[in-house]
Amino acid sequence: MAVKVNADCFESEVLSAEEVVLVDFYSDSCVPCKRIAPLLSQIEQENESIKLAKLNINFDQETAKAYGVTAVPTLVLFKGGKEKARLVGSVKKETIEEAINSID
Repeated sequence: MAVKVNADCFESEVLSAEEVVLVDFYSDSCVPCKRIAPLLSQIEQENESIKLAKLNINFDQETAKAYGVTAVPTLVLFKGGKEKARLVGSVKKETIEEAINSID
């Protein structure tokens, strides 16, 4: 189940995590964000080595800005506290899975 993150817990939940973390930078008013949400849940359920974190940019603009998020949805994959891949916009499940599989 996805964990909601914000500036207070971003480091502990995302940057300090041992597994690959897929951060969904989203907005409640974003239609593509709502469309991609079920795909992210499926990916999380199908891949136990992935942690899904969701950050609502409306409530944490500082963290979004710190990571260069200028559009939603933006999906950022972190491993070992570092950004490993980034996808912007409404993308297909296969594209997300390819990005996950490209991380060493």
